Amino acid sequence: MTAHDATPPESTSRAVASIKTAVADAYQGFFDITHNSLALLGTLAAVALITLSARADLRASAEEQLLGWLLERQEAATADAVYTAEPSAIDRVTAAQPDELPKQQANVTYWLSRKYRVAPEPLSVLVAEAFEVGEKAKLDPTLILAVMAVESRFNPFAQSPVGAQGLMQVLTRVHTDKYNDFGGQLAAFDPVSNLRVGARVLQEAIKRAGSVEGGLRLYVGAVTTDGSWYINKVMAEHMRIQSVALGKPMQRLPQPRPTTVVAPATPAPVAPPGGEIEAEGPATPGALPSSPALSRS
Repeated sequence: MTAHDATPPESTSRAVASIKTAVADAYQGFFDITHNSLALLGTLAAVALITLSARADLRASAEEQLLGWLLERQEAATADAVYTAEPSAIDRVTAAQPDELPKQQANVTYWLSRKYRVAPEPLSVLVAEAFEVGEKAKLDPTLILAVMAVESRFNPFAQSPVGAQGLMQVLTRVHTDKYNDFGGQLAAFDPVSNLRVGARVLQEAIKRAGSVEGGLRLYVGAVTTDGSWYINKVMAEHMRIQSVALGKPMQRLPQPRPTTVVAPATPAPVAPPGGEIEAEGPATPGALPSSPALSRS
């Protein structure tokens, strides 16, 4: 190789020099622009501060606008936090698909849903729970559901004037100890907890009374009456729900035969000699006339 061959061509040298010059010019231009922009921003900021210091009204207006902007941002951030989706929210929902229940329970769920206008999904949980609790406590689950229907119409937040609360209208202040295992008295408004406590109260009442009817009388706290109105209502609903569960024609409680109260007959007046018998007044309401002579026709 000759010395001439080792020397780069002149055109290549010029090209390299041109590239270096262009890069240097670009860097210097970027530096100048950035430097000048920062200087300009600094100048504008200084002018703004001087102006705001001299003009109290402008300063107050600027502070108000800045505060408003900050509040809007805070409200937006709070709203985002409130309405942010929580995948764990489904764990707090007391609901299930009715079609996943056994046939009897599904039949009862859909029937109660239509009758009481309650969504079938939350009812599915209650029906399944009633059947499970009933089996353990040796209570007919349809009786538990009947009490629930009569007491609250499946409203978990119901409260009576005397303080009975929840689905089965348990007197929370009386049965406070029964809610201890569920975390306290506020569990009365948890549907499943209220159902379990109510079923326990009902079981104890039936055991004390020795019969379902007597247990219902104790459950409703009938004092001044025999509680027949409540017993008949619960038992009628119990039989209806039981028929639905078994897929049988709707059962009905036999209606008591009306009794007719007949007033004792009025003794016939004794006519004076040669006189005529006259009725002294109308017959007793509901009573039959004792003789033609006592009726006015």
